[in-house]
Amino acid sequence: MAERNFQFRQRLNTIHRSDRRDPAQQPAGEETVIGSGWHIQVPADASEYLIRTAQDLQDYFITSMGESVLLVRGQAGSGACSGGTIRLTTRAASPDLGAELPKPRSYRLIVEAVAVTICGYDERGVGQGCYYLEELLNLREAPFIVPRDELRSPIFSPRMVHSGWGIDQFPDPQLNAIAHAGMDAVLVFVKGPDMTTTGYLDINDLIDRAALYGLDVYLYSYLKSRKHPDDPDAEAYYESTYGELMRSCPGAKGIVFVGESCEFPSKDERTTGRLRLDPAPDGKKDPRPSPGWWPCRDYPDWLNLLKRILRKDNPELDIVFWTYNWGWAPEEDRLALIRSLPTDISLQATFEMFENIEKDGIITRCVDYTASFEGPGIYFRTEAQTAHERGIPLYAMANTAGLTWDIGVIPYEPIPFQWARRYQGLLKAHREWGLVGLMESHHFAWWPSFVNELAKWAYWEPATTTEQMAEKIAVRDFGPEGGPLAVEAWRLWSEAFRNYVPTNEDQYGPYRVGPAYPLLFQEERETFPDAPYAHFGARILNTHYNPHKPEDLDTEISLTEKMAAGWDEGIAKLEQAVALAPERKQPEAQRMLGLGRFIRRCFQTTINTKRWWQLKQALLAETDPEAAREIADDLTRLGEAEIANAEGAIPLVDADSRLGWEPSMEYMCDRKHLEWKIAQLRTTLDEEIPAYLETLGAG
Repeated sequence: MAERNFQFRQRLNTIHRSDRRDPAQQPAGEETVIGSGWHIQVPADASEYLIRTAQDLQDYFITSMGESVLLVRGQAGSGACSGGTIRLTTRAASPDLGAELPKPRSYRLIVEAVAVTICGYDERGVGQGCYYLEELLNLREAPFIVPRDELRSPIFSPRMVHSGWGIDQFPDPQLNAIAHAGMDAVLVFVKGPDMTTTGYLDINDLIDRAALYGLDVYLYSYLKSRKHPDDPDAEAYYESTYGELMRSCPGAKGIVFVGESCEFPSKDERTTGRLRLDPAPDGKKDPRPSPGWWPCRDYPDWLNLLKRILRKDNPELDIVFWTYNWGWAPEEDRLALIRSLPTDISLQATFEMFENIEKDGIITRCVDYTASFEGPGIYFRTEAQTAHERGIPLYAMANTAGLTWDIGVIPYEPIPFQWARRYQGLLKAHREWGLVGLMESHHFAWWPSFVNELAKWAYWEPATTTEQMAEKIAVRDFGPEGGPLAVEAWRLWSEAFRNYVPTNEDQYGPYRVGPAYPLLFQEERETFPDAPYAHFGARILNTHYNPHKPEDLDTEISLTEKMAAGWDEGIAKLEQAVALAPERKQPEAQRMLGLGRFIRRCFQTTINTKRWWQLKQALLAETDPEAAREIADDLTRLGEAEIANAEGAIPLVDADSRLGWEPSMEYMCDRKHLEWKIAQLRTTLDEEIPAYLETLGAG
């Protein structure tokens, strides 16, 4: 049955799946069997967080394993429990168990014949230990576990992520899902006290609820900064904006500043000295960048002023300064700024952006965010080295929640072995430059998937390789026969995707909305439909396609065709894997196959868009009626092929309502938009092109 729009949220709200247990599994050897009669024990003075964590584990056993376990506070009474005990404790309560735990959120898992102990460095460590136990049992597909004594510790903190439920929308199940995925912080856009880019939000309520799932809240600033720090009224102005914000929610963990969202009227002569959207006083165009797009010399003055104001009410506030907007600037100017920054803030750089990579003889540049290049790029390396030399805590925009701007309307990119290359690059940056924190998504958000599962395994010590874990997860999700074929599919997709060409024209064009992207001839009869309540909607979509380098177009098409061919091979392997998957695994296996098929149609739309542009230019330049009619015939055949491609996407988006949606744009490639595109293109083929040919006498 077709899903209605937003029905994906029902799945997103399901933390513990009911299809996890394989009834055919039997305990082997010395495995501990956790079942009915067991109980979960928390201290008599357990906090609300620890009680919720225990209740979550209790729900896991009944929902995913079909086993009812009792929850008890303090010691169980005599005869109250006939089976074993899962004891939740902390280093403070059990110093003998937690003596070797090295840092917050680390934990120790001890499994014995009739006892499981989870001891956390802190209560959040207990939570992560419980999630780890769930993961082990999910891989085993039964409540059976080999005795062990493991100590595990996270490598990165914070791990920040935006909501996958909707922009700045964090219902409790979404917070729980984020915690289970191993992240420890959420990001919310703010324009002022309790005000986000989409309207009112009780930020203190979010902070309180997030804490109950072991999560911190970072504010992503959209506040205007209209005063230079040297202005006599600057302090009063910023007290009324940032000061008021922090007084309204002093429990926030941190705040993120990025140039385009917090630019101020810099006095750096290399800039316009005014905000990007402010008109020039003389009305003339200024070729210099606005301060949000340049590493201005006076950013340190601005940061020091805001730091003083913000930390009045929150002395430990993590102030994150993100250099996203000027990675294109000369290295000497970027690094000069970093050498002048205060050292009691955190510096964030994007891991792969601005890198130039040769592919089949053309230079492709990593714009915005792409998984096609694992990173790090030169921009990140140079800034990371400089931050490390100065002792500034280093964060990376990594996107390892599983999604980038490569394709705008999908839940995640199923290319685990390409993601693994990024994991390794980030871990190397941790060792060499002290990388400690990650932003793992932007407003395109995240989706619980095997990809961010693999990231979680990679980001904890002791190390676990993606190769090992991908094989185990594939067997869990596709069965012992289908699992190896799924791994082959993922490997083919991971290699194919390295041919992706990341250009602004494509990422703000056909890749942004997939098969719903219109193919225009001379006019746009109606604008691309979007939701009036959307954070961005169609404002970040350019429907008038123009390649950045027309001379590179043939090679871009060739690379995309190469990527599509490899993707087709992966689809064929995954089809075999799905056919062999047990019945209870079919729904999720089919959804992954649908995702793969939808991505393939996004590739085809991009190929067709590039060819359409070439043929359209040829037709518009042609004056000979007969030659023009032949080009128009080719254009019509291409348009018909794209209509068929869009029609083929309709059953895919009907089956999975997450396809075609993106949090900041809302729905852009659902059935409604695909039907709109088909009608638009049909009108172009049947009316607009023939009318143009009539003007040439070629009708």
